[in-house]
Amino acid sequence: MNNNLIKWLQKIMLGRNGGDQLCMGLLLLGLITTIIGNILKLPIINYLSYIPIILCIYRMYSKDLTKRRMENYKFMILISPLYSWFSVKVSKIKSKKSYKYFKCPNCKQELRLPKGKGKINITCSKCSTKFMKKT
Repeated sequence: MNNNLIKWLQKIMLGRNGGDQLCMGLLLLGLITTIIGNILKLPIINYLSYIPIILCIYRMYSKDLTKRRMENYKFMILISPLYSWFSVKVSKIKSKKSYKYFKCPNCKQELRLPKGKGKINITCSKCSTKFMKKT
């Protein structure tokens, strides 16, 4: 029975777009809108939250792959600065135990130095400004 269901789903999704990053973004938008509507107790916001979910379902079952891929490409270009910023923040949090971050007083370039080296003379790799900091 379970194997037949999988084959049936594969048959339905054959030649269709399926889920992508834009679809996940639309689902997240729908979820956030639903939560806000429930908190504010405004049913109109709850009804509006169905729009991104319906768009996501439409995109998943669409057979016009070139249009859906172009939409996803444009979405990824739009969201990539936010994704890069988030990735940098996560990386800093993960390396916080072994590295300390400083900004160059001249060019504001961010510099990463190992912790526990005491007071050291730092040379900026971008503008060659020298300054002292304690790690």
